[in-house]
Amino acid sequence: MKFKLLLAFSFWMLLVAVSCNKDDITFDSPTQQLSFSRDTVFCDTVYHQVRSETYVVKVYNNEDKDILIPRVNLEKGAASLYRINVDGKPGYDFKNVPLRKKDSLYIFVEIAPEATGPEAIAEDKVIFTSPAGEQHVTLFSVVQDAEFFIQTPGNPNEITNSTTWNNNKAKIIYGNLTINPSVTLDIDPGTKVYFHKNSGMKVSSGAVLNINGTQANQVILRGDRNDPYYDTIPKNWNSIKMEANSTLKMNHARLFGGTRGLDMKQTNATITNSFIHTFFEYGIYAVGSTVNANNLVMNNCGLSCIGIFRGGKHSYIHATIANYSKTMSSFDRSGIFAANEWKNDAGQTEQGALQQLDIKNSIIYSDRDDAIHFEQTPGQQFEFLLQNSLIKYTSATGAGFTFDNNPNVVQTTKNTDPQFVNYFMAKMNLRVKPGSPALGKGNAAVAATVPSDIVGVSRTTNPTLGAYQ
Repeated sequence: MKFKLLLAFSFWMLLVAVSCNKDDITFDSPTQQLSFSRDTVFCDTVYHQVRSETYVVKVYNNEDKDILIPRVNLEKGAASLYRINVDGKPGYDFKNVPLRKKDSLYIFVEIAPEATGPEAIAEDKVIFTSPAGEQHVTLFSVVQDAEFFIQTPGNPNEITNSTTWNNNKAKIIYGNLTINPSVTLDIDPGTKVYFHKNSGMKVSSGAVLNINGTQANQVILRGDRNDPYYDTIPKNWNSIKMEANSTLKMNHARLFGGTRGLDMKQTNATITNSFIHTFFEYGIYAVGSTVNANNLVMNNCGLSCIGIFRGGKHSYIHATIANYSKTMSSFDRSGIFAANEWKNDAGQTEQGALQQLDIKNSIIYSDRDDAIHFEQTPGQQFEFLLQNSLIKYTSATGAGFTFDNNPNVVQTTKNTDPQFVNYFMAKMNLRVKPGSPALGKGNAAVAATVPSDIVGVSRTTNPTLGAYQ
């Protein structure tokens, strides 16, 4: 009984002490300016009536006293496209915000705009008013009008008639979007196609996907998170799955940030002047397919930039296929992997002849021992030609083929650093530096078949290996 009374008395005294300490707090006007964790909040690109992710700004009181910030408000007030939450309270205008000495408070920022055109800038300021002077944090975002393609139990999300996507609105895909058999989807220059997490596109048998970008107006296909952080990480969406007997034509496109890029089975694909990078597995995954590509730039794919299975026919001319990554450093990260075999969805092994794999006037390089890896099945046709190219090659054991005195390896250099300007993803620039061993080493006759590089520069004389002259 005495113990219980003592415990109750101690608890009551603790409450009194806390109450006294709270009552003793006094807040003064600031005499110094506040400091912030950032002076500008660059919000993710957002879409019509879709709320952004939440961004954080920390506000610091550097004074040796507790202060009341007289006013914190959005400059545009209730008309602002932004909303803020100050220390747990939502709104747009706050008075007498307390901030303890040497402490900080959080301001959370988000935007849920209504677009007034294809693309606009949304800008506002969070204003801090005090006797020490007015300060602000700038809020900035790009707002795009958007058209949504949403798969639900009641909506299979199919394109049932041939159609054209123009660039007046971004296209945002939730779930899987299917191009039905014998239907053609044309995508105009400058169109932006965004895939939500775990979303993708399926091109059915007999369907055609035409991605028609230009040098000045690329077609962008990527995840729907537009913060620059997501430009350099994979698995933001799934893939573009091309079913048997489908057709792909892709020019001046930039495809990145998913699990697989082009997931093709018995597909006929023509790829020109395009960038494919940052995929968790493969940038191009081709089963028994025909792929003709030139002026192609690839990098940063976990298993291989290009995966060729169950044979097929492939030609890569003036391609720059690099594979460097900090985020996927433990993965295989080949440049090109080719095999006669493939395991289908049922786990059964299928085989097919590699009728052609031509790599001409190209660079295939990485920080791995071998940027090319072949698995040739005895008794199966496996035809390849490396001509006037620069590749990373260490051993026949690792690469799956011999290099020296091989009639299929012509005027090709091994293990000579191409000297890329910058191969890491944040500043990916796979042009080569002055003095690179790739300069002037291309076969002129091959270059004449692709007379301009990926940015339109002529390569008809002294052609440089890779996609850039």
